[in-house]
Amino acid sequence: HFHHCLADHFASSSVVFSLTVMSGKALRDLNTLEGSERKNESSSKGSFTKPHVEHTNENVEGRNQQITASLVETPINGDKNVNDGVEVGNSEVEYIESENLNDVEDVDMSLKTLLVGLESKDWVLVCEELNNVRRLSIFHKEAMLEMLGNVISLIVKSLKNPRSAVCKTAIMTSADIFSAYSDNIIDSLDPLLVQLLLKSSQDKRFVCEAAERALIAMTTWVSPTLLLPKLQPYLKSRNPRIRAKASMCFCRSVPRLGVEGIKAYGIDKLIQIAASQLSDQLPESREAARSLLLELQNVYEKSHVLVPTTVSEDTEMDSWEHFCHSKLSPLSAQAVLRVTNIGREGLVLGS
Repeated sequence: HFHHCLADHFASSSVVFSLTVMSGKALRDLNTLEGSERKNESSSKGSFTKPHVEHTNENVEGRNQQITASLVETPINGDKNVNDGVEVGNSEVEYIESENLNDVEDVDMSLKTLLVGLESKDWVLVCEELNNVRRLSIFHKEAMLEMLGNVISLIVKSLKNPRSAVCKTAIMTSADIFSAYSDNIIDSLDPLLVQLLLKSSQDKRFVCEAAERALIAMTTWVSPTLLLPKLQPYLKSRNPRIRAKASMCFCRSVPRLGVEGIKAYGIDKLIQIAASQLSDQLPESREAARSLLLELQNVYEKSHVLVPTTVSEDTEMDSWEHFCHSKLSPLSAQAVLRVTNIGREGLVLGS
């Protein structure tokens, strides 16, 4: 009977109205079915519609999760609460992409109520205020600058919130903060960075993917000279997933230094960091280390081509191979040379 029911719901597309008579488990099953059906639908559409389709999916996914959360977490006394749960999931919590956010109606009022709203016990209100932080950072970033430290502390608090809706909205807020304020956030970065690394390493995929996007925003907008020292301690984290995410950020950030910046930061320092990641437990760390080493080799060789040499021994002394052996243990140097030689042959073959 339940399966017939389910088929009828899909046919009539009145899924939401049937929630009151379905158990939490049935709803979860429905979400799974609906999610997979929508994925198939989006993959069959043309590529030019894809960003829009993805945006819709994310909202649907988020709403469904919220409906489930409301039904499971709210004690159900009669139909009224169930309907409230549906309404909360459907209309009040929505994951809005940055480009679809509108300006706040009243800047001064928004700024006045912001910190109180972010500390509210009402999680739906917290999500609304987080979206207001995003709006202010996009449309009025100067206005929020002097309270930025306090705002970031409260974003961190929301990142720790066990409710996925609050957590994901806070992650999206972090990404907008990075793009709006770039280096201005450096003094408040540490607690934010820890949480984003943790969230990008966890099992809830929709939270994890949002956190990865926020980390990409961080490496895009925060200067590498300021960011790399902040990332370095996490390359030695005891948690292999955090090491891997930190490696990926580190590897993305280094090329932004440019040739001169890399030389100033110290190729020897960077090669030692990359070499230590090369033997890491997780493939993401090793992959990040490989691409970083190829980047360093490229910079090293570019900067040594410029030196005119007449004696072949000098050239030998200046070679990448000699440099690796002079800076690393014999085993590490061998591993690095293996990666960079294969990498180079791959590039030659690829071209």
